[in-house]
Amino acid sequence: MKETLTPPGAPAPIGPYSPIVRVNGQWYFFSGQIALGPDGVLVGTTVAEQTDQICRNIAAMLAAVGLSLDNVVKTTVFLHSMDSFAEMNAVYERYFSSSKPARSTVEVSRLPKDALVEIELIAVG
Repeated sequence: MKETLTPPGAPAPIGPYSPIVRVNGQWYFFSGQIALGPDGVLVGTTVAEQTDQICRNIAAMLAAVGLSLDNVVKTTVFLHSMDSFAEMNAVYERYFSSSKPARSTVEVSRLPKDALVEIELIAVG
């Protein structure tokens, strides 16, 4: 069974997609998150600032469906430049210090709203 979820207070989608899809009541697939504030405006001008905002948004979205960062099993990080990997990784590690999910990191030519970083994830409840 598949259901779509839009947690209260989460940034509104900027396209035709669901923020979260829950499958069989336990698997949660999160669409890629960029550093949007509650008003839908991109937050931060550095990779560190944007990664921090994304991780705070992700933690809030997880909490809204009764999960935490410890439930995350896989992330994919999209970076505008791999030159920013260490900057992103330092912030990411603060959030995923106790339970490190599997992760892929790739460089992309452009992200929505010209963001510098985007993170998508899979969690299990």
